[in-house]
Amino acid sequence: MSVAPSTGPAARIPGGWEPGGFVLVISGPSGAGKGTLVERLMRARPDCRFSVSATTRPPRATEQDGREYHFLDRAEFLRRREEGGFLESAEVHGNLYGTLNREVDEKTRAGHVVVLDIDVQGAAQVRGKRPDAVTVFVTPPSLDVLRRRLQDRGTETPETIDLRMRNATIEIPQYVHYQYLVVNDQLDEAARRLIGIHDAERLRVSRLEPRP
Repeated sequence: MSVAPSTGPAARIPGGWEPGGFVLVISGPSGAGKGTLVERLMRARPDCRFSVSATTRPPRATEQDGREYHFLDRAEFLRRREEGGFLESAEVHGNLYGTLNREVDEKTRAGHVVVLDIDVQGAAQVRGKRPDAVTVFVTPPSLDVLRRRLQDRGTETPETIDLRMRNATIEIPQYVHYQYLVVNDQLDEAARRLIGIHDAERLRVSRLEPRP
């Protein structure tokens, strides 16, 4: 059976379409290597933009509003959250943190991949509000390896390590709620996998938009 060549929009995909932006959520226990993998992704793929979170904690001497964080007082943060201004938010050690919808929407409309490095609770909020978000869980190959990595940092007390390990046993089973799992055994290979996820999702047909 012969098939007639297409003359519609599909025939123009290589030159007439471009991928739309989306949210890329990355979660995992402390010590899994999320931060390093995100840095590798950002260097390899310039279309990625890291989301600048809002917080109620005071800025440090070297921090600037709008660069490291959007610094808000508690009343302003709560007002914006009440008005639905946050994609996700949480309270950590007495300070509020959150991802502003405006911050995400501006970047995705511009065709960027907005990278969120957030915990499992924040990721659950994002899934509920943006079912189109791409979710990746990063895990170490074993709990023994995770404990060794935390110890090798040289910045954690034994009590802090024990707390992070307890949290990890709660967080790791949550990988079943994510679309992708990256086991960070060998850093270079894990980075290639994360970049591959980014590349595949950029080619998803549902995100293709006609080029003006």
